[in-house]
Amino acid sequence: MVFTLQALRPFFRQKLITTLQELKQILGTTSTMTVFRKLKTLGYRTSYSHRGKYYTLTSIPQFDQQGLWSCRAVRFSRDGNLLATAQRLVEQAPAGFTARELQALLQVEVKQTLLQLYQRKRVQRREIEGVYVYFSREAGRQGAQRGQREARPAAGERRESAAGAELSPELQAAIVLFHSSLDERHRRLYAGLEAQKLGHGGDRKIAEFLGVDVHTVARGRRELLAGAVEGERVRQAGGGRKKVEKKSPQ
Repeated sequence: MVFTLQALRPFFRQKLITTLQELKQILGTTSTMTVFRKLKTLGYRTSYSHRGKYYTLTSIPQFDQQGLWSCRAVRFSRDGNLLATAQRLVEQAPAGFTARELQALLQVEVKQTLLQLYQRKRVQRREIEGVYVYFSREAGRQGAQRGQREARPAAGERRESAAGAELSPELQAAIVLFHSSLDERHRRLYAGLEAQKLGHGGDRKIAEFLGVDVHTVARGRRELLAGAVEGERVRQAGGGRKKVEKKSPQ
């Protein structure tokens, strides 16, 4: 039996992500090597969540500024696996990452991943206020990260919200998790809204808190102030509960 690539492209266009078992079925083979040979020809990525169970074509993901993409709660990274993704994010973070902060961003357990990176000397860590914070292994970058981290509390910190109320670490993680679950446009608008509440310097503060580019925050704030926030309908036109007079001619 001849296995062709023609069956894979429309399959991925429809489903976006799939498993090895589904690929075997679509190709009509029981050979794992055959599947990966076809995937290699097309170019593919493996999820960093769900133990790498899911696959997609390299042309499908639209990665956000963090280099992440999700589909039906399955997470992908431009780096491929979780180890490489965690290392890049730690190195790029303005003030490093605690395990809790990185987990909120990646939406997977990262404690063992960070420990492996540290043991392999691919990242550094320092205990600050009783919590391990992970930093870049490059000395200059690490110094800058530690300076920013030590200028504010570590993982157990209590940040001020836009309204001035103190937030618990659990609520901080929940906010970061909520922000990462939004699509790109709504993440930008949400960040812009919080920055506008803070006033002067709000763009930079929110950018550091959410781990996004300060220009993205500023753009979201400008869009809000300009009223450019029209979105698609939640319901189709005519949907929802009918008016009383339409339900009963009486």
